[in-house]
Amino acid sequence: MKWWQKATVYQIYPRSFQDSNGDGIGDINGIIQRLDYLQDLGIELIWLTPMYVSPGRDNGYDIADYYQIDPIFGDLADFERLLKEAHQRGIKIMMDMVVNHTSDQHRWFQESLKGKDNPYHDYYLWRDPVDGHEPNNWLSKFSGSAWEYVPALNQYYLHLYEKRMPDLNWRNPQLREEIYQMMQFWADLGIDGLRLDVINNISKDKDFPNDTFETPSDDGRNFYTNGPHVHEYIHEMYERVFGPNNFVTVGELSSTPVSEAIRYTNPEREELSMAFTFHHVKVDYTGGKKWTLGQYRLSDLKRILSQWQTEMAAGGGWNALFWSNHDQPRSISRFLDDGQYRDQSAKLLALVEFGLQGTPYIYQGEEIAMKNANFTSIDQYQDAESINAYHQMLADGISEDLVIKILQQKSRENCRIPMQWDMTTNHGFTTGTPWLQPVVADDYSVATKAQAPDSVFAFYQQLVALRKTEPVLIEGQYQLLAPEDEAVYTYQRQLGDKKVRVIANFTDQTQQRANAAVKAVMMSNYPDQQLTTDQITLRPYEAVMLEIE
Repeated sequence: MKWWQKATVYQIYPRSFQDSNGDGIGDINGIIQRLDYLQDLGIELIWLTPMYVSPGRDNGYDIADYYQIDPIFGDLADFERLLKEAHQRGIKIMMDMVVNHTSDQHRWFQESLKGKDNPYHDYYLWRDPVDGHEPNNWLSKFSGSAWEYVPALNQYYLHLYEKRMPDLNWRNPQLREEIYQMMQFWADLGIDGLRLDVINNISKDKDFPNDTFETPSDDGRNFYTNGPHVHEYIHEMYERVFGPNNFVTVGELSSTPVSEAIRYTNPEREELSMAFTFHHVKVDYTGGKKWTLGQYRLSDLKRILSQWQTEMAAGGGWNALFWSNHDQPRSISRFLDDGQYRDQSAKLLALVEFGLQGTPYIYQGEEIAMKNANFTSIDQYQDAESINAYHQMLADGISEDLVIKILQQKSRENCRIPMQWDMTTNHGFTTGTPWLQPVVADDYSVATKAQAPDSVFAFYQQLVALRKTEPVLIEGQYQLLAPEDEAVYTYQRQLGDKKVRVIANFTDQTQQRANAAVKAVMMSNYPDQQLTTDQITLRPYEAVMLEIE
């Protein structure tokens, strides 16, 4: 068993975590100030979203210099101090790495613009026009064509994301060599692993065929997601960097089936440690479309989670477990109730996540039940994806009122409002003006909510500790019970003679269900349980973890 299979990961979005100098943007010294808090929570690994030099078109995922920390966050000396301080507390650091694309401000791309004979031109995916227009019909994830025309070269470059984020050409061995050298630079500084952004998109079909648009997923991704050489490239990364440096790695694998995720994460293949997949957080996409007012069925959510539980285990793969991250809305607002039953909802989601097989991730603020931003005007958004979607929805004839409601439900900006530390101005995040301003006054903060013995924070502490001492939660076989139940999610883990059952009521109504003979209540989000030998009564959003006969 690997150490990271029992560990809990805490994701920090640095610009929104803690500001130490009053400029309104979170920074490295702010993170250092809060390491004791994370140690108290029981965290063993921190995932930091990108802090490299960047023009900020995609909040740091558009990297202009892989070797330098952006001055808004600090400098390399600050980062080395963060590594030292974290390691002294038994906390490892995993950096976010984007190697599918760079910023158009990166030196490589600036060189590539100088001409087709420039050696850096082949670092990117340039193509000549086809019949006077784009080389194919692929769409950008940020709306519109995935191609941008450069008149001076009479060529288009591919950008699967924002147009100022050109895709790299992984077929070029010199490019790959530069990337491995860069990763080794950070390994030499002392980082413990990498989270690899959109890593399953790095290998494109060399013929760049058109897609069909028969479904929302037929937008080009059939020819670049899990592409022809992606496993070969990642294995090469493992041989050059991950293996020699004993890295923990997690791949962001959107639109990836279980069969592929197993290939990425089965240790015998020497690729990645674990897989971030997103099928369960697309459960409220209406007809596969993100930008809709979506509803979800619990049976669909259970089916998706259960498929990944059983098939990944059978194939030797490993899941990264999460409800929220910097690209998703807050899970309590999305799946349950962030009002009357806010604490119960937060604890329910934590209990369901930590009972599953995989490595659990806590996104900053989840441990104090932070909720969606609920912005009421497009002017409050800074996220390029959300702003582009706003204009596209208006162009599609959707009313502005409905567009705002959709953004309130689906925008990733919901998770990016600053961390709520206390009840002073700006929740103790900054003495200045926050880069992203929360709208609704909220009495939830670390200072007001983390100290009580029955707090959401204390509940997470207990779950983090429990996973370190209960092998059944790491290695136990998973079984879904009552798959068609639309109100209650019940599953079981078993290792040898030990059986653990998780029962969670996803509704605001009291539910009664048959129950097995209970040996012990391991965890519960209510202070008491209404159990008999053959029945359990579940109050609104009640969740229990039971050891059963």
